[in-house]
Amino acid sequence: MTDWIRGTCAANGIDIHYLRTGGDKPPLLALHGLTGSGACWTLLARALEDRYDVIMPDARGHGASSAPPRGYMYCDLADDVIGLIKGLRLDAPVVLGHSMGGMTAAVVASEMGTAIRGLILADPTFLPPERQREVYESDVAEQHRRLLGRNKDEVLAEAMQRQPHRSRELLELIIDARLRTAVSAFEVLTPPNPDYRALAKAIAVPSLLVIGDNGVVSVETARELQDLNPRLRHEVITNAGHGLHYDRPDEFAAVVRTFLETVDTSYTQLP
Repeated sequence: MTDWIRGTCAANGIDIHYLRTGGDKPPLLALHGLTGSGACWTLLARALEDRYDVIMPDARGHGASSAPPRGYMYCDLADDVIGLIKGLRLDAPVVLGHSMGGMTAAVVASEMGTAIRGLILADPTFLPPERQREVYESDVAEQHRRLLGRNKDEVLAEAMQRQPHRSRELLELIIDARLRTAVSAFEVLTPPNPDYRALAKAIAVPSLLVIGDNGVVSVETARELQDLNPRLRHEVITNAGHGLHYDRPDEFAAVVRTFLETVDTSYTQLP
């Protein structure tokens, strides 16, 4: 990470901080989930930086990006990403997103069409209305508020006990990101979410939906979305939950790389 680029881009009225592997390579824009940060993509970026310029922004209210008091709906987050793509002059990037970042990526794809060259959705927040309401009415925001007052070392020690299969480095990145997430960012949980079926239909580029066998998006939903749009296919990573790129980083990186190579081949064959 020491050779990677850190920068800030003014977009959509805020400052967006990003981490970037750099180089004259095809761009891959990676969007993290709620309470994450760009740096949480470190393991994937290391696996792909030989062939891709991986750009990892902090969403508004996260990491070192601006944290306005409001404006955290998916339309706002998507406008931030579109502004970042334009501000950094990224040429036909592949957009990857996990969880909140996955829904954001789907909205971006629906608006940008073929101005991006591919889309990867990692267990996005494709939730039915009743589940959206349950999450919104839960105490997740209050839990986060209480966490912000705690000692980082204590939180890290607890995480290492709960998730011994994850490396200390990764858990440190996750905990650091969480402790730098503004409570206002939880506004994104306000229903209704964008209609994910309509978004799936609107995707105009090759797309991959990656899910775990114990995540948010079920295999049945993945198959339904694949039936709705022939450009979309899905992959299941076994023994993985919602944080599939944390639980199975090597398998996730391999699936992403295979898809990217397919997209690159298709892209270079265009007239």
